[in-house]
Amino acid sequence: MPQVYLVDVTNRDGDQTARIGLAKLQKTVINLLLAEMGVYQSEFGFPFSFHEVPYLNANLALQERGVMRGIILEGWCRAIIADVATALEHTKVRHFNLSISTSDQMLQRKFQGRFSRDQLLRTMADAVDAARQGGALTVAVNAEDASRTSVEFLIEFAGRAKEHGADRVRYCDTLGADDPFSIYDRINRLAKGGGLPVEAHCHNDLGMAVATSLAGALGSLDAGYDAYINTTVNGIGERAGNADLVACILALRHAPAARGREVLSSRMDLTKAWRLANYVADSFGIPIPLNQVGVGANAFAHESGIHADGALKDRRNYELYDLEELGRGKPETVETGRVILTGTHSGVAGLAHVLKTRLGIEDPPTERVRETLHLVQLASLSTQKPLTDEELRLVWEHPDIAYQLVTVPTPPQKPRSRA
Repeated sequence: MPQVYLVDVTNRDGDQTARIGLAKLQKTVINLLLAEMGVYQSEFGFPFSFHEVPYLNANLALQERGVMRGIILEGWCRAIIADVATALEHTKVRHFNLSISTSDQMLQRKFQGRFSRDQLLRTMADAVDAARQGGALTVAVNAEDASRTSVEFLIEFAGRAKEHGADRVRYCDTLGADDPFSIYDRINRLAKGGGLPVEAHCHNDLGMAVATSLAGALGSLDAGYDAYINTTVNGIGERAGNADLVACILALRHAPAARGREVLSSRMDLTKAWRLANYVADSFGIPIPLNQVGVGANAFAHESGIHADGALKDRRNYELYDLEELGRGKPETVETGRVILTGTHSGVAGLAHVLKTRLGIEDPPTERVRETLHLVQLASLSTQKPLTDEELRLVWEHPDIAYQLVTVPTPPQKPRSRA
């Protein structure tokens, strides 16, 4: 039976959102939390970008140590040989999404007529060949602006990708221009005609990213193929955002069109959602909206007399799903007195206290604390915040990995011209 797989793109599409960004340490913790939650794959960065290379390799090293289990770490590249070659040379990334624009709008206005459709197909196919010949384990091919590309050309695009060894095709609703009805039909036809599973990448410009993602996935499932949905935590993303991870999971569990299909992996642990959503909100510096699906402050709040009365009698009167399903309901402690933080100006005594009280590390060796303090200060410089428990634990348990995450790599040196 075809399944739905979630590919979270917070560390790629979310991180490239205007006005905000993430430190490499924060991106790593997000990958750890996504893995704990049971998400199938994280699009964790750009393996052709020099400042991403240490972070990407560090995360793959964590996987080799048995940390971050069960999640595939995949890199995004342009569908050109140069990007793929750079990625294969400098990183250990072996799962790829290769992207190229496919619509006439992009061919004529973005590429300024430099590419014909045939040239585009050859460029994409060459990139897939380069990835496969370089040892790629999986390759997805992204049709950017697919929602404004003819289905006939998308089928040709997918067919060519399949011939060269691609595993699936990503249907990018780049401008959020689709609706649930159009995307179901288009992805259903694409899966049948292209002979590949389809990955839905939906933006929220019309406020329908979750709905279009669900409909697109059902289109691929009904064609007899697995479906992949791209998500971001809290729906963060360019312009109006992307499809929200939690909302997509809840829709796949509770919406009538998906209910009873059992299409999500049994590894999916939605009780991790509350912790993940709050960590990402803090990392981006963007508070969770009151009305955010599942994790917003008002998601289970009732003030109206009629609603309060009904919820108190039976919460299912006014709540579609249980708060415990999302890891909510446990009391949280807020310090109102003395607080010891770990940051750029921390010292040995303060760090030792925090390691004991927050991480439960009794009597840590002083020399080890001193070594960790250096990394803590660098980490705080990168995040511009005191370290969270998740970040501090990563620094303490994997100091060599942490060093790669909190230091700035040197950019490639270009030869200087002689006077």
